[in-house]
Amino acid sequence: MRKSMLAVASHASTRPAQGELSEPHAISVLAALAQPTRLAIFRLLIKHEPVGITAGVIADTIGAPHNTLSTHLAILVRAGLLRSTREGRTIIYRSDVEGMRSVIAFLVNDCCDGHPELCNLVAADATACCGPAPAKTRPAKKAVKRKG
Repeated sequence: MRKSMLAVASHASTRPAQGELSEPHAISVLAALAQPTRLAIFRLLIKHEPVGITAGVIADTIGAPHNTLSTHLAILVRAGLLRSTREGRTIIYRSDVEGMRSVIAFLVNDCCDGHPELCNLVAADATACCGPAPAKTRPAKKAVKRKG
């Protein structure tokens, strides 16, 4: 792999600014998933959402050597696809569903002549694997009293 390709994957922050992905960040996310072991890790963690699993379970399940697993996990965390939490002496890894939704939204943003809601891709795919997207709430309409 060329050095310039690696530089793109290594410079992205874990959270895009203002909730939208920049093109370099999207490239780093896709580059992180373009490796078989990392794709297997991400898919495994999506299946264990929202509970998550430990690095040892990940290594045993996908057959990754323990000495390279931490590198793969770090790349996925930097790309914004995984998050980790410490519970005592154990680190639990979970998929970052919002990070994945951001990537999907970035990819379909120009869909359907600038109206991605017409494609309904994000809603259909996100609901199938991750549960329904957070509902947008509307203010309740006030009842109008009529004289009569």
